[in-house]
Amino acid sequence: MSKQPHIAVSPQQVAERVIVCGEPDRVNRISALLEQVELLADNREFRLMNGQYQGKMITLCSTGVGAPSAIIALEELKLCGAKYLVRVGSAGALQHNIGLGELIVAEAAVRDEGGSKAYVPGEFPACADRHLLSGIEAYLSQNSYPSHVGVVRSHDSFYRDDEDDICQRWSQKGVLGADMETSALLTVGRLRGMKVASILNNVVLYRQDVQDGVNQYLNADDVMMQGEMAASKAALHALWLQP
Repeated sequence: MSKQPHIAVSPQQVAERVIVCGEPDRVNRISALLEQVELLADNREFRLMNGQYQGKMITLCSTGVGAPSAIIALEELKLCGAKYLVRVGSAGALQHNIGLGELIVAEAAVRDEGGSKAYVPGEFPACADRHLLSGIEAYLSQNSYPSHVGVVRSHDSFYRDDEDDICQRWSQKGVLGADMETSALLTVGRLRGMKVASILNNVVLYRQDVQDGVNQYLNADDVMMQGEMAASKAALHALWLQP
């Protein structure tokens, strides 16, 4: 099979175990946790690297922002033989007790994005793979890292005029945080027979101004970088455990 049109790699280059993230530079940062790192491709928003983690090959792939490009990455990775996929992403908290750099482990997600709905109606649940979840939770528990497990919400824009009302409504329902890709990956991954999970680093406090929060994230605060590394290590541990 020839190279995939967007991620620009061929099947023999992709491992069964994959970490995806939005930001291409996050691929570089996660790669520091691997050995024998190799850059595979850097096309559009998709940067891919391979490396060894405790003897097992891992592929890292950035997806850019939002459900459509995340789904493209998942579909093409699946065609290249990927079986297990964990999103290491960022989120804005929807609960007051979630601090910056604390992690949100998604058991399931509200499908408030359009990408997955192009595949299957909104009634179809977006649920994480229980084995990957178990591995993530075990790592975080063993290392006593602050984390929260529950439901997240994925959406298509955080600059809507009614964003505050939307966030308050979902907060009242107990939703932990919001991102833009998790529900699409969980849904389409399950439809394609893949095992998928998502672990999110909180980069915006609940009821903090979105622009202020984004600016703070761009400043690469040490606490949030610690969260990113903890999420990456938890994802690697969970993938390493898979048969």
